[in-house]
Amino acid sequence: MSRAPLAPPEISVGFPPIARRDARVLVLGSLPGRMSLEYRQYYAQPRNAFWRIVEALFGIPFDAPYAKRTHELARRGVALWDTCAAAHRPGSLDSEIRLDTVQPNDFAGFYATHRRIARVCFNGAKSAELYRRLVLPSLPAPWRDLPHVALPSTSPANAGTDFARKLAAWRSVAEAVQASDSTARRPGR
Repeated sequence: MSRAPLAPPEISVGFPPIARRDARVLVLGSLPGRMSLEYRQYYAQPRNAFWRIVEALFGIPFDAPYAKRTHELARRGVALWDTCAAAHRPGSLDSEIRLDTVQPNDFAGFYATHRRIARVCFNGAKSAELYRRLVLPSLPAPWRDLPHVALPSTSPANAGTDFARKLAAWRSVAEAVQASDSTARRPGR
């Protein structure tokens, strides 16, 4: 008895970056979840703490229209993107991303046009792992040497870390923006 060939897995395709050319901090998720893909918005799942953390750090209301939130975040020097350009993930959990299907985003191209990026912050361990495994080995210097930090995932799946602890860790994003602002203002730069 012969079996019909398996259909290729459904591939989720991420979004372009939200970034101004003068962005100083890059926040990377792994790949948009189902609700984000449906709404075409980063962190659209209402229980995801990302936009509440942004409100606490930068004063951008979490319930403002999406276009305003992203505009204001970019204006403050924070870029949003994902490590994966595309991958098969049958749900919204990072643990369901099939490594053999991951197509990483073009970070060399991104960094070439966003030369002020001074830090990369990962929204969760999976994004950091994928970046380390699939992006860093082929990334040219000086971008390979950018400081990076894995932050607690803002996903509701990360229920073991409460909002206060997530916020405390995520303060490093605002601090990195402020540090890069003061470095850029130094005479001689």
